[in-house]
Amino acid sequence: MTLRERLAAKEILVAPGIYDGLTAALASQAGFEALYLSGAAVAYTRLGRPDIGLTTASEMADTMALIADRVGLPVIIDADTGFGNALNAQRTMRTYERAGAAALQIEDQTYPKRCGHLKDKALIPAAEMAGKVAAMADARASDETLIIARTDAIAVEGFSAAIDRAEMYLEAGADALFVEAPQDRAQLEAITAHFAGRAPLLANMVEGGATPITGADDLERLGYSIVIFPGGIVRALARTAQDYYQSLRQNGSNRPFAERMFDFNGLNEVIGTDDMLAEGARYDGSKR
Repeated sequence: MTLRERLAAKEILVAPGIYDGLTAALASQAGFEALYLSGAAVAYTRLGRPDIGLTTASEMADTMALIADRVGLPVIIDADTGFGNALNAQRTMRTYERAGAAALQIEDQTYPKRCGHLKDKALIPAAEMAGKVAAMADARASDETLIIARTDAIAVEGFSAAIDRAEMYLEAGADALFVEAPQDRAQLEAITAHFAGRAPLLANMVEGGATPITGADDLERLGYSIVIFPGGIVRALARTAQDYYQSLRQNGSNRPFAERMFDFNGLNEVIGTDDMLAEGARYDGSKR
């Protein structure tokens, strides 16, 4: 089933955030149907920096390719602003599509951008963003590669302007819409009421962000088709890693932390080491 076909189903699609092959594999093993490659998560983990437009298109494409080599699930990739104008957005579409992305999410912030739940964002003109969407639609190799158009206008221009912008992006060729950072439940409801039946809608759940945390079942009832949890895995791992390093520094050993971590054999089981070695043996002449 393609991502486009899956989004036509009534049941909401829950796409957890990932940032490398390991998190992609673990999310796949947990039974998710699609994944979300978060630009913020890549900035947090690869750079150790905030989500303020520091990651590059090539870093994201490299990460996407490694994930596609590890798992077969469709991946929605954060394309930020397309990394420039409409021509840059076309190149980003081609690059990410070749790397294995099933959908690209592009937003209408200025470049460099910042996390949708940070203050003091700035937007490009709506017509310029609509041009980027149209350019990406023209550049994609397959119509099955989706374009998710995001607007950050609620925090900058107000809710009505965000709806107007989303309308323009839908008309320009977006396959799904992402109105970022609704400030309350009323705005969550108003988005789905306005676009009901016209395009799949994406909701973004960020712990501590501007939008009230809402469960997938509830969002489905409201009319959302996708919910992403882009940075949750990084927040969970960062907290665990902080505790781990403090424990190791204090105790000089991992023994006090043993119940909170895999041992050597446990991790190898999770990542399938024995299976890979057996697969390799099929080709090296040692087993026939």
